[in-house]
Amino acid sequence: MDKVLEIIQEMRISRGWDKTDTLPILIKSVSVEAAELLETIQWDEENIDMEAVKGELADVLMYALSICIDNDIDVLQLIKDKIQNVYERYPQKND
Repeated sequence: MDKVLEIIQEMRISRGWDKTDTLPILIKSVSVEAAELLETIQWDEENIDMEAVKGELADVLMYALSICIDNDIDVLQLIKDKIQNVYERYPQKND
């Protein structure tokens, strides 16, 4: 995970985005890119262009991870905490 965060931050620094990105900009950008991800299946759910899906998914992830970078959020702990919350809210089914 550290390598992923490192290459995202290197790209942002090389473009000067680390200086201009704010939390509101990054949050809005996640939403915009998530909408573009949705557009990949909007008109045709049968013939999905996986290259388009991957491109938009990468954008969503890069913006979300940039929020973590800028706000010193430990991604692994963030996910662990959320999974624990899910376990508490949705007990395991015993089929």
